[in-house]
Amino acid sequence: MSPDGTPRPASDRNGFVQVLLDDLRPRAKSLIITVYGDAIAPHGGTVWLGSLIRLVAPLGLNERLVRTAVLRLSRDGWLAATRAGRRSYYSLTESGRLSFEDAFRRIYTPPRVAWTGDWTLVFTALGRLSRESRARLGRTLTWQGFGVVAPGIFAHPTPDEDALRHALGAAGLCEDALVMTARTKALPGLRPLPDLLRGCWELERVAAAYRGFLDRFAPICREIEATARLDPQFCFLIRTLLMHEYRRVLLRDPVLPEALLPADWAGAAARDLCRDLYCRTALPAERHLMSVLRTADGPLPAAAPRFYARFGGLPRAEALAGAAAAR
Repeated sequence: MSPDGTPRPASDRNGFVQVLLDDLRPRAKSLIITVYGDAIAPHGGTVWLGSLIRLVAPLGLNERLVRTAVLRLSRDGWLAATRAGRRSYYSLTESGRLSFEDAFRRIYTPPRVAWTGDWTLVFTALGRLSRESRARLGRTLTWQGFGVVAPGIFAHPTPDEDALRHALGAAGLCEDALVMTARTKALPGLRPLPDLLRGCWELERVAAAYRGFLDRFAPICREIEATARLDPQFCFLIRTLLMHEYRRVLLRDPVLPEALLPADWAGAAARDLCRDLYCRTALPAERHLMSVLRTADGPLPAAAPRFYARFGGLPRAEALAGAAAAR
């Protein structure tokens, strides 16, 4: 909103995008991962490289940066390339798709609030695990929100069991890591639970990141809520940067039960803001995607039904009508 309370002109609203880009300085490779995971995966996961270059150009990524990034993602096993004539098409690999599902399930699905008091423990300090395997698994568990209780012992009160199973399977360690369930005992002389939480997770650092997220995106949310007709490209850009930053912060959050969090935990407000802004921009952004991206068969196919279940449910009728109009 402008100082007099009226909606800003479109040119001023586009300034929000540049401010975010200047502030966040996203790397090309990471930003394209966000675009694939949030926008392309629901539409089949394959697009013509030329249309991807056109899509992300307003995000400050030129053709050279995009080509370099997708080549690196291909070498890292995220994407696979196919050619049809002179055109290159990039698709999510199966392992890339599973990794996206593990990450984005944490983003779009409401956090688990019920906690029985049990903890899941993963033991990796076993003689049959090589040092390299332990290190690799440790990085994955930390990324999933597990805290390090002691060398080679990781703990989480409410882990994503599917993601844990996938991580162990992908590392070939299903039979080499020990997974157990335990419960806290309040015995005299033992280390208090709050001290353990502070030692295992950097909650203060995560809270500060959430507050920064709120400071960046709350003004944009207010602006968009006050705008009757939203520009589809603007919505795609905001939605992409929103998810890019929220993913970056959330994947450092162990997503602990409410009972273990500080009373003023900023993560709850950040999630509410992310949900509200995503739901407001998702459908105009879909119209932009459908108008820009191309596959070997022509226009981008419609999003899979589960796309509309994100954040508790997106309206579908407008999305389908908008996609048809874009064609």
